[in-house]
Amino acid sequence: AQQLGTPLSNQEYRQFFRSLRAAHRASTACLLRELYGCQNPLVRRLDEYENHGAIPEGPICSELPGTPFFPDFCTFSFYRCTRKRYFIKV
Repeated sequence: AQQLGTPLSNQEYRQFFRSLRAAHRASTACLLRELYGCQNPLVRRLDEYENHGAIPEGPICSELPGTPFFPDFCTFSFYRCTRKRYFIKV
């Protein structure tokens, strides 16, 4: 069992984004985030699933050179959506 709030493994990310592989599906998920924000129940469920059941609080560290920190998971996820870099992990 994974610890709550930890990111998915590489294999789990592949499974998580499998349904979003098609560009229109990924765009739809990101559009939901943009339109309804991170407090939307569906968006929250996706965020929780991506992090083993708990959305991380506080600053988020990333593997992005030059952009190592985000103030929260919502900002980090929105960044991934706008850049279409769905597999960037914390």
